[in-house]
Parts: sequence; C-alpha cells; structure tokens
Amino acid sequence: MNKSELIEAISEETTYSKKEVIRFLTSFTKIIERTLKKGDKVSLTGFGTYWSSTRPERTGINPATKEKIILPEVRVPRFKAGKQFKEQIKISASL
Repeated sequence: MNKSELIEAISEETTYSKKEVIRFLTSFTKIIERTLKKGDKVSLTGFGTYWSSTRPERTGINPATKEKIILPEVRVPRFKAGKQFKEQIKISASL
C-alpha cells in the first residue's frame, strides 16, 4: 500500500475527505520527525514506538572504484512494533 492508497482507505473508513486525511498524515509525519530530531520517543500504545539512534562512523567501500571510504556518524529513525500490533499480524497471517 502506498500513500495515496492509504489516504483513500482512511477516507473510506472515516467520514473525512481526502484533503483532511492528507492534512492529518502530513502533520502526523512532521510531528514524529520533529520529535525524533530532538532525541525524544513517540509511543503509540498498542501500535509501537518510534525513536532515533546514532549509527557510528564506519568504513565502507565505494562500489564503483572499490576504494575504502569513511562513512560518517549518522542519526537514523527506528521503529519497534507493539505487542498488540504484533499479535494482530500473527492472527491475521494464520487465517
């Protein structure tokens, strides 16, 4: 499912127009991004937790030249699914 399909599904499931759903999803993602940039977590009970972590500097290889390069330290987003969410997926997969 891509973004436009998600917007369509939410619009059909609720009484909100597609414009309202787009505005909501845009705000939702901006708020999560802003929170993770500050180093804080976003926990949605039953769904999961978003947080950011730092990937340390490491050595990589340029695939074109096979030359070793230093990849800088970088902050990356993380997500861990909540217990209820995992259980719902397990139940759905077994049907």
